[in-house]
Amino acid sequence: MKFIIFAALFAVAAASSYKAAEYAPKYEAPKYEEVTYAPQPYSFGYDVQDKESYNDFEHNEKSDYNVVTGSYRVALPDGRTQIVNYKADKDGYTADVKFEGEAKYPEEPAYKPAYSAPAYSAPSYPAPAYPAPAYKAPAYPKY
Repeated sequence: MKFIIFAALFAVAAASSYKAAEYAPKYEAPKYEEVTYAPQPYSFGYDVQDKESYNDFEHNEKSDYNVVTGSYRVALPDGRTQIVNYKADKDGYTADVKFEGEAKYPEEPAYKPAYSAPAYSAPSYPAPAYPAPAYKAPAYPKY
């Protein structure tokens, strides 16, 4: 018992002499510098014509330091071709959209089955027959 009291007294004395750190670690937020690049002039263009997949489109674009101009052409599913000429500058985006050709919609569906669907009669199932229960009700004694 004396040992426990002595240990408790020693723990209290040691705790009173404990001194917390006078400084806290300081973590500074990393400093990020926004990278800015000088405007670069560019020019590109591509053209795709794949008759197997019916893809037919083209895109051309060029830019100086301030103005982006370009055009693209797309074959639409209705048979027309959409042509867009655009310009983007400090005042915004301006597009001139034109359509070439006439829209064609088929009168009949593109798919006709090679044969008519077979006529099956609806299946007939007999009505279920459930037999009467085969147990006797229990007889309870009267009190």
